[in-house]
Amino acid sequence: MTSPRRHRSPGSSALMSPALPGRLRTGIRVLADPAPCLAPMAALLRSLVGASEKAAGIAQLCRQEEALFQLLVAEKTGPDRNKKFVQDFKTLADVLIQEVIKHDVGKEFPELCGHICGEESNHFQNSLGETLVVQVCATQQDTAGLLARVLDQNQAAAELLAAAVHQEVLLQDPALARLALAVPPESVAVWIDPIDSTNQYIRGQAGVAPVDGICPSGLRSALVLIGVYDRSSGEPVLGVINEPFFQEDPTTHRWQGRYHWGVAYQGTSLCSLSRPLLQPAACVVLSSSETPVVQQALRPLYGERLRFASGAGYKMLCVILGLADAYVLSEGSTFKWDSCAPHAILRALGGGMVDLAAALQAWRAGQRGALPELTYHQPVEGVMGAERWANRGGLVAFVHRQHLEEVLSMLADAGL
Repeated sequence: MTSPRRHRSPGSSALMSPALPGRLRTGIRVLADPAPCLAPMAALLRSLVGASEKAAGIAQLCRQEEALFQLLVAEKTGPDRNKKFVQDFKTLADVLIQEVIKHDVGKEFPELCGHICGEESNHFQNSLGETLVVQVCATQQDTAGLLARVLDQNQAAAELLAAAVHQEVLLQDPALARLALAVPPESVAVWIDPIDSTNQYIRGQAGVAPVDGICPSGLRSALVLIGVYDRSSGEPVLGVINEPFFQEDPTTHRWQGRYHWGVAYQGTSLCSLSRPLLQPAACVVLSSSETPVVQQALRPLYGERLRFASGAGYKMLCVILGLADAYVLSEGSTFKWDSCAPHAILRALGGGMVDLAAALQAWRAGQRGALPELTYHQPVEGVMGAERWANRGGLVAFVHRQHLEEVLSMLADAGL
């Protein structure tokens, strides 16, 4: 295995076929010569990045075709409903993206079949009351036929989506092309969040002004998250975050995206981003629904620099990018598919993501070494549906250890 090297990727380097919406094509600057061979984990990383680029293109396509988008909304019900929102939606874009990733990655890595899981059920109900299983078919024509049934025989929309599903993605990223990482795919599994912050994706607000670089809401918070974890230990080892709505082209008014990746495995840490520097003014990002008690406990440390944003994945990304020192969540309202990919990237940058309740308990007991981090291989016992995979103890995401310690100290002093 190669010694750790760091790469910088200021934007996406993927070339999408012309039928898909535009991507932000920014050159990759390699800061160290990567090894020339392509080992299994490197091939898996490339496959996941490619899948995330195709997924982002589909998300853009659905969002840019407003008439199409209005056809794609269905309400989550039953045990798959996320209790956090009064109305929590799934979209055909969600389901289709998840199935595309499962299909494309599973086709290249058969040993992962049955071990690629996501947030969404792939059963979709059309307006006629028919429940259909959304999947990628053998041919573009077959996929279009299935989607036409989902879309109440809207053949034009179905063919547009099927073309995007079956497009080939060509990556031009030298950092990815020459990585050497020896991790057998049969030892890992994958969590997918096809569109994190689905409610913001549906609302489609594009002009939300950022506060200190953090967008409180809007399309910027809608992300594609693909995380890989070790099946035995549950540790996150690889993450890809794709931002389909990073910026809007002022001329074409089409969205441009970018992606980030990180690997943390057996002492090797590689990332498309540099580790953010310590900032003189401390900042924390929170959910708008975070409890007043937690907010008050953090004010002595952060003052007026409490920032609020939508989307769990986006708040974790804010920490990864150095826009916030920490993301603190006291409730069990996130899930394994939300946190696996960002957690892996945080680990690659020298940080992590702890289970807040367990970490606070250990902190009060005087533990100052390794604190309990989130794991991804075991469901919560005694519950059904999505709650089986909830991060029930809350979490703290961080890059620099001192920020974690400051948060735990303030919360412990407040009696939380």
